[in-house]
Amino acid sequence: MLFKTKTSYQTGLFSEFLARMYLRLHGYKILKSRYVTGKNTNRAEIDIIAKHKNTIVFVEVKYRKNISAVWEAITPIQSVRLRRAAETYLIQHQWKGDARFDVIVVCGHKIYWAKNSI
Repeated sequence: MLFKTKTSYQTGLFSEFLARMYLRLHGYKILKSRYVTGKNTNRAEIDIIAKHKNTIVFVEVKYRKNISAVWEAITPIQSVRLRRAAETYLIQHQWKGDARFDVIVVCGHKIYWAKNSI
């Protein structure tokens, strides 16, 4: 197992690092990691914000032992909070291009990338 001796927090940080490297290898520029709009705003933290051509990509990163457990981990409430945080980012940066949500899953030694998934 890849993360045998790490805490869940350390595993999350390392999974996000792997996801950023994976995105870079695919030609994405990382704009922001761990973006939070502010405390007590009822918004979520966006793990990675990246850009590819004329598209801003908001990425949720999950580590799970099996791939089927990921979709249960992203609740409808979390999806709404992620969208609100993304809207705030787009407004703050006056972004006029396209935007989408992706999920990157680290599962053992494999990385799965689900585009347009939230």
